[in-house]
Order: sequence, then structure tokens, then C-alpha cells
Amino acid sequence: MFTRSRRALIGCIVLLSAGVLAAQTTQITPPKVEPPPSRELVAARVNGQAIAELAVYRGLLRVPVQRREEVRKDVLNYLIDNMIVDQYLLQLKIPVDIKEVEEHILKVKKEAADEKKDFKKLLEELVINEDELRTELTGALRWDKFVLRQGTDKVLQDFFKNNLEMFNGSQMHARHILMPVTDGKKEETAVKLAVIKKKIEDEVAQALAKLPASADAITREKERAKALEIAFAEAAIKNSTCPSNKDGGDLGLFPRAGAMVEPFAQAAFALKPFQMSDPVATEFGYHLILAVEYKAGKDVKFEDKQVKAFVQEVYGERLRAAVLAAYKSKAKIEFVERKK
Repeated sequence: MFTRSRRALIGCIVLLSAGVLAAQTTQITPPKVEPPPSRELVAARVNGQAIAELAVYRGLLRVPVQRREEVRKDVLNYLIDNMIVDQYLLQLKIPVDIKEVEEHILKVKKEAADEKKDFKKLLEELVINEDELRTELTGALRWDKFVLRQGTDKVLQDFFKNNLEMFNGSQMHARHILMPVTDGKKEETAVKLAVIKKKIEDEVAQALAKLPASADAITREKERAKALEIAFAEAAIKNSTCPSNKDGGDLGLFPRAGAMVEPFAQAAFALKPFQMSDPVATEFGYHLILAVEYKAGKDVKFEDKQVKAFVQEVYGERLRAAVLAAYKSKAKIEFVERKK
């Protein structure tokens, strides 16, 4: 359910131009369980353009060996999304100066040297060559230019004002029940969650019916909240496919942006404490959400450098989602069957 980073090489090079290379490289070298695949081996094609199996392998480098097969689908889907966005930006003919790319290459080399790392050896560990690195950097720079072009100060200021909870540190504590969609049966999945919601509501009503008629409103609300959380947690343990099921679907506190996918976060923050949502659709399936606690944020100003940078980052995420919503359904995506 966590959001994915906006660009760059999955799992390998994170924010190359941000000076964090040293903090990451010590964690990247994977156990040499199997050699990398040939650069000619194709994992998928998007509108006829190939995604190399090597790119998927690269994206799994920091994933524990026992989970790589499980995570592979997510990595490949992310690479497909990246290619769709790249193809869209190429149509817009957004220029990227070769000098800019080379400046970033030199910066990475300097950061590696400062940390006593051999640049060529680092690339070997990341299973990438300089040409591939330049291609990735070119795509990342093109995306940054697109975001800057679309996200003018006026646009970002309006986005900030209309979505203050995303940037002021507001947090929501929630539980959820997740049901993935199988065989494309979205409506059936949503109905199953609606039935679970009704059952939870019935259990809460039964608990309230046991209270004496003289119980005041405060006592009844406390009992309702208690019964609701207990019934929801039990339903999550029985029905949810999320790993949080063992904790009764408890997700703890999370911010409005940067932790959960947008449809989930938007629905959760629309709830009042101890209120349940209707079934909420995300890329992971359908969710039933119970708000437990809301923590209001602090006063923040758009002019603050860190705040503005975060606004731009979140705006970029929304922009990327909009591009994918418009173009992914139109793209011709072909998966190439792997040989065992």
C-alpha cells in the first residue's frame, strides 16, 4: 500500500543528484544467488518498446531472495508505468541537454570517490553500465522539467492551499480490511466487504442494546467506539489479506501524503474517529477503513523551503498518476513468458 518513488532506478540508485549515494550503496549488493540475465532478454513490451529482464533483476537487488518472485510483478508494473510516462514525455519533445546528464554523471563519480568507492565497481554492483545510467538520468531529468513546467508557483500555491492536510503534518490512525480483486470481479469484491461492514454494524448494535436505558450519550458513544474497534479487528483477522491482519488491520498513524496510495489516504482522512468507510478501491483491491484517531497538523507556510519542496514532490506524484490514468489503458502492454 505504500507509495512508490516518482522516478529513477527502482531499488538501485535513489536520488542520484541529492548526495545520498553513500548511505545507500552499502545496502545494495545482493547475495549472488543467480547471475544477472542477458541484456537481450525481454520481460515485457510497451507499445513495442522492450523492457529488459535485466531491469527487473536490477529492481529486485535489495529485496530478500525469498521474496523476489513475490515482488517481481510490482517491479515490472512500475517499470511499465515508467515507460508509459517516458513515452508520453518524448511525444512532448521536452529537451534534455547532454551537458546536464554529464554533470550528474560527474557528480555521482565525485560522490563515489568521496566515499572511497570505485565508480566502475559500483556500477557492476548495481548491474548497470554508463549508457544505461545515462538513459535513466535523461528520463528523470525530462520528468523533472515537465513537473517544473506544469507546477508553476501559482499552481503549487493553489495545490498547497487546497490540500493543507497533506503538508501540515496531520496524521490519521486507522485500521483496514483488504480484499484483492480476483478474476476481475470488482463488484463482487465490493459487495463482500459491504456484507462484512453490515455484520460489524450489527455486532455494535447488539453491544449497545445491552446497555441500560439510563445510560447517557457519553457512555453510549464510548461503548459504541469500543465495540466497533473490537468487531472491526476481529473481522480484519478473519478476512483481510493485508499483513496487518494479524494486528486486527491496525496501520498505526500515517500522514495524508507520502505513505498510503491516494484513494486510500483520501478516504481515510475524510472519516471522523470511529467511523467506517464504504468499500474503497485501490490498485491493491478493495478496502474497508475504520478511522481510530485523528491528529491535527501545525501551521505551515508555503514559503518555507522544505514545505515548498514537499508540495512539489506530492504535486509530481499526482501529475504522474494523471498521466498514467490517461494513457495506460491505451497502451499496448505485452508480457513475455519467462523460461524456467
